[in-house]
Amino acid sequence: MPSVTAAADREQIVIGVDTHKDTHVAVALTVQGAFVDTLNFASTSVGIGQVMRWAAGLGEVTAWGVEGTGSYGAGLARALLAAGEPVVDVNHANRAARRVLGGKTDRIDAEAAARSVLTGYATAIPKTGDGPVELLRITRAARSSAVKARTAAMNQLRAVLVTAPPMLRDQLSALSPAALIDRCAKTRPGTATTVEAGVKRTLKALARRHQQLSAEIAEHSRELTRLAEQTAPALLAEHGVGPDTAAALLIAAGDNPERLHSEAAFAALCGTNPIPASSGQTNRHRLNRSGDRQANAALHRIIIVRLVRHDETRAYMRSHANRNGSNKLHVIRCLKRALARRLYPLIVQAITPDTQTMPTAA
Repeated sequence: MPSVTAAADREQIVIGVDTHKDTHVAVALTVQGAFVDTLNFASTSVGIGQVMRWAAGLGEVTAWGVEGTGSYGAGLARALLAAGEPVVDVNHANRAARRVLGGKTDRIDAEAAARSVLTGYATAIPKTGDGPVELLRITRAARSSAVKARTAAMNQLRAVLVTAPPMLRDQLSALSPAALIDRCAKTRPGTATTVEAGVKRTLKALARRHQQLSAEIAEHSRELTRLAEQTAPALLAEHGVGPDTAAALLIAAGDNPERLHSEAAFAALCGTNPIPASSGQTNRHRLNRSGDRQANAALHRIIIVRLVRHDETRAYMRSHANRNGSNKLHVIRCLKRALARRLYPLIVQAITPDTQTMPTAA
C-alpha cells in the first residue's frame, strides 16, 4: 500500500483531449505547463478505461479539458464525471495557444485544450447528459428533424406543381395546404405512361410523405409535452411557456444545476445579458449575439406571447418604449433579461437532483 508521503509526492497534471468519432488524443501537462506524455486511444468504453488508467499512472489529475463534450466527447465526459473526475468543457479552441504551439494537429489541439484549462480560458462545466433533460433533448431533436423534412416535402410538392400540366395545375394550385395534401394523397395516377400520370404519382408520394411526417411530429409533440410536464410543471405554469420553449430552456441548462451558479450566468448562457456599447458620453447597451440561440429564441417567443395577453409585460412595453431613446427591440431585450431572472429558480428547481425524477413510461 502506498504511503501518505508517496501519495503527496505525486505529480499534479492537467490532461487535454482532442475528440473524434473513432479515436481521441490525450496530452498530459504538469500544472506548470511542462509536457508529460501523450496517448491515442479508441472512443470505445475499452479506450476510455485505457486513458483513465494511463492518467492515473502519470500523477494526480487536477482537471480534464475535453473538447466537444456535447458531441464526440460526450461518452468520455460522462465516464469521467461518473468516476468523480474534474472535467472542463473546452468549447472553443484557444487560437493563441495554437499559434504558440506552431500549427494544428490532433496532439496540438489536445495540448491547446490542456493549456486552455491551465490559463483559465476554458471554465465551463459539461452537461452530464444522464437525466430527464437529455430525454427532452433527443425528443426535441427528433421532432425538429421531422418538421424540417415535412417542410422540404411540401416545398418539393409545390415545385413539382409549378411545372405540372396546365389542367392539373389549375385544379390544385388554388387549394389550401391541407386540402392540397389530402387531394394529392388520394389521387390515383395509374401507370406512369404519360407526363400527367408521372406528375400525379410524384405528388401522391410527396403528399403521403407529408402525412407520415405529420403523424410522426404529432407523436413527438405528445412525448415532449409529457416529458416537460413531468420534469418542470412549475416552469410550464408560467404565462407563455409551452412544452417546446420549456424544453429549449432546460436543454440549455443541462441536467446538472452546478453549471448555473447564478441567474446572471443563466442570462449570459441564453444571450440575454446586456453588452456595453458606450462611446464618449453616450451610455448604452446592445443586443447579445452570443449564447445558446435556441434558448434565446425560446425566451423571445415567450415575450412575444406575453406582449399579447400578459398585462404586466404590456404595461412595461408601454412605459419604456420610446423613452430615453429606447426602441421596441431594446425593450424586448430588457424583457428577455427580466424573464431569464424570473425563470431561473424554476429551471434550477427542475434540474436539481433532490427534486428531479426520471419521467415514467407513457
